[in-house]
Formats: sequence, C-alpha cells, structure tokens
Amino acid sequence: MTVMFQGVEYDDRHGGPFDRGDADSYYGRKFYPHYFVSGTNTSPMIRTDEMTEEEISAYRAGYEHNEQNGFKKDW
Repeated sequence: MTVMFQGVEYDDRHGGPFDRGDADSYYGRKFYPHYFVSGTNTSPMIRTDEMTEEEISAYRAGYEHNEQNGFKKDW
C-alpha cells in the first residue's frame, strides 16, 4: 500500500521507513531514521548510517505526517 504526503507517494509497508517514522512519532519516540528489511522486529534493522537519502526522506515524511495529524499514543 502507499500513502500520499506533500505530493509524494510513499510505500507504507509495515516495517518500512515511512511506517517507522510514523510509528516513532505516534509513540512519542525521538527522530531516529531506521527501518526493517521485512516485518518490524522480525527482520534485520537498517540503521541511519546504512540508509539511502531516499529512505531517510521516507522516514522523515512518515514522522512529519504523523506530527501534522497529531495522532499520539494515549498512555
């Protein structure tokens, strides 16, 4: 599946860069670009220094997408 944000279409698969940015914002975690090769916590994590600029941009977009929408975990 994909999501459109600020005129760009992003892949929002579970564990991907956009999804991880969105989730980090939702759970109140700090901005830390990363993603998982496959499912979250069930496959290897790709850290910031291993990511392409495009992947970092997708993570940033996911984070900003959630920040703009204001969806936050109600603890």
